[in-house]
Amino acid sequence: MNPIKAILIMKRATGTYLKSTTLGEVVLAFVPYPLPPKNPALALEVYQDLNHKAEMALARLSGVSGLVPSVDWLLYSAIRKEALLTSQIEGTQATLTDLFDEEAGLKLSNTDDVEEVTNYLQAFRLVQEQLRDPKGLPISVRLLCDAHRLLLNGVRGAGKQPGELRRSQNWIGGTRPGNAVFVPPPPENVPQLLTDMERFIHDGATDLPPMVKVALIHAQFETIHPFLDGNGRIGRLLIAALFEHWRLLPEPLMYLSGYLKQHQAEYYRRLSAIRTEGDWESWLTFFLEGVCVAAADAEHSIIEVASLVAADRKRLLQSPKAGPASYRLFEMLPMMPRFTIERVRQQLDTSFPTATAAVKVLEDLGIVTEMTGQKKNRSYSYQAYVELLSE
Repeated sequence: MNPIKAILIMKRATGTYLKSTTLGEVVLAFVPYPLPPKNPALALEVYQDLNHKAEMALARLSGVSGLVPSVDWLLYSAIRKEALLTSQIEGTQATLTDLFDEEAGLKLSNTDDVEEVTNYLQAFRLVQEQLRDPKGLPISVRLLCDAHRLLLNGVRGAGKQPGELRRSQNWIGGTRPGNAVFVPPPPENVPQLLTDMERFIHDGATDLPPMVKVALIHAQFETIHPFLDGNGRIGRLLIAALFEHWRLLPEPLMYLSGYLKQHQAEYYRRLSAIRTEGDWESWLTFFLEGVCVAAADAEHSIIEVASLVAADRKRLLQSPKAGPASYRLFEMLPMMPRFTIERVRQQLDTSFPTATAAVKVLEDLGIVTEMTGQKKNRSYSYQAYVELLSE
């Protein structure tokens, strides 16, 4: 028999069940065993080649980022796409254009959804700043709680103990605890489970590849489900934090949540199979394939953005009407794709007529488009760029 199939046929226990009571119902709550998986250990043959392919995909993505003059352009869009997509997995309806409009100070109809996405951006920045600061917090329960506090600040879930581990039993799916799809560990078990997970993150003795450890930790976090709300988004933020921690990418250029959203049912099914069937290997395969796809998508996006910006810059440089203000404005567009004249005036630190003239040059060249059709309170868009990022 194929040794890989033999390992997969052999069931592995990944946790135990404890009785827990919530809303007057007794349920069986699943308590995962500490990482790494044992009895049997992970099948090296299952993930070795795929892990190498994922590492190569990340290396290509890192290399292609040099195609643009500023990596900040790429980070601006990549981080926002991740924020948007991870929020959409949880049902948020905001679009990338909504996010750009909010940053431009334009009026929005779905402000609540956009606020959820911007909260994720704030949580992401907090984690990244802490990890990059020599005196900052490492990946830890405390850091995740701080990020959770920002994530739920003033939005849906604001009444569900932001920044605090849950003190009551939760459940996933179903109309009540008794018919839930999954019941996470009882609240009294959560602190120790997270301590064990944190110990695994910082255990230098394990010889598992970093990307495999990221996959294990994300699944473990989602199984523990330590908060009353926001577990999915914090769990996916933890993926980005671990990529930073183990320096798998020099910058967060990949938006894995796009792959997870596209394969959302499979994402949940593979996580569930860890608990019900002990099948860590199928989850690892799914996760590493996702990294390969997401890295390739990000690489393709960078090449398209670089080509668009280079072509538009060439047109601008060849225009006899272009001047210093229009040049400066153009270089701001990848991080300011929707804007008003007033915002341009502020960013260029110039007069209103000079800002208006700079925008007019780009509009006449077809680089930016006026969006309102009005004489007053006009707003503009680097529309080809916005559409490219929204694909």
